[in-house]
Amino acid sequence: MTTPSPALPPAVRDRVRSLAAEELPAYVYDLPALRAHLAEVRAALPARVELYYAAKANPEPELLAALRPYVDGYEVSSGGELAHVGKAVPDAPLAFGGPGKTPAEIVRALEIGVARFHVESVYELHMLASLAARHVPERRIAVLARFNLPVDDGSLDGSSLAMGGRPTPFGLDPDQADEVVTLLTDGRYPQLELRGIHAHLASGLAAPEQLAVSEAVVAWAAALAERHRVALSEVTIGGGMAVDYAAPEQRFDWAAFGAGLDRLAAAHPGLTLRIEPGRALTAYCGWYATEVLDVKHSHGEEFAVVRGGTHHLRTPATKGHDQPCTVVESDAPWPHPWPRSAARGGLVTVTGQLCTPKDVLARAVPAPGLRAGDRLVFGVAGAYAWNISHHDFLMHPRPGFHFLDAAEPGAEGTG
Repeated sequence: MTTPSPALPPAVRDRVRSLAAEELPAYVYDLPALRAHLAEVRAALPARVELYYAAKANPEPELLAALRPYVDGYEVSSGGELAHVGKAVPDAPLAFGGPGKTPAEIVRALEIGVARFHVESVYELHMLASLAARHVPERRIAVLARFNLPVDDGSLDGSSLAMGGRPTPFGLDPDQADEVVTLLTDGRYPQLELRGIHAHLASGLAAPEQLAVSEAVVAWAAALAERHRVALSEVTIGGGMAVDYAAPEQRFDWAAFGAGLDRLAAAHPGLTLRIEPGRALTAYCGWYATEVLDVKHSHGEEFAVVRGGTHHLRTPATKGHDQPCTVVESDAPWPHPWPRSAARGGLVTVTGQLCTPKDVLARAVPAPGLRAGDRLVFGVAGAYAWNISHHDFLMHPRPGFHFLDAAEPGAEGTG
């Protein structure tokens, strides 16, 4: 059975109620809630842990700007994100990661002064060195070598998406570590500086597992540095903090994770630790609101067909879950001469307007009496939602965007 969304904030409920049917579907972002969440996360982290936001989770400019006081920088993974994030939050430190960087993207990153490069392969290391020597010969470029490390203690078993210790296009194999360190320290590439190690091994980990992975990565990096007698000043342990769509009130335990990182940092006093969460920072501030167009009965089940669908909110299809949602009943009189369709039972499957049975937002939603004209608001929609969706399939209208900001009334609006 679909889990109801967290309680709708009054400002979100009021905005959803205020929208005309033609203005739906719409994304509503609660920026005060985002700031409050980030303040809690920041307070839980020790001073020597840097917090970068993975812009791929949600690159809306209003969100990027709201995050700026709480984050040390942004992790970007394409030339498009480089330009977009650089425009939205000028002068913010950027780390450039991801496989398959093109020469043009690297040149652009060098030109705008990207603070860190996460190098994914030996080929990429050679290319970066060549381009840096040609385009910014006066600078030394900070490199964090990304490694695809195995974790043998079972910490990754509960992850929703594992990338460590198995064949993937991400990062270097551990047996390439000696070659990479040598390339970066033997004077062959004086324009590159080995600053540290990067490892993002999984997504969807709870705090104890995330801490165990962090400890394993730091221990591996420390052993590598000792073997080569080199100093590493940074280790990036990635993101992947769990967001539980089935129990959205149960959030990642930032306090416990921060306490563990504090102990880890104390054991390695010369090391700066960096985390790069995305989903776990913005997921809870976003809501996708829509209207029920029809309630249909089919072979003993009931379906609510809504405006929009998975071409706007791809998350449930991608993750294979039911998106938590809340019913907002309409108090407007039924304007048509024909009967109003309504649910007869207690459970409804919510589908969109696409011509595919896969266009399902949530199954077994407890919505007795749900009617055409009522509204559904899907929570936990602030990350990997609109930005990963197949927007143009069937060419339906795009949703509206509303950014609620009680702290700055002038910033409230639609996009």
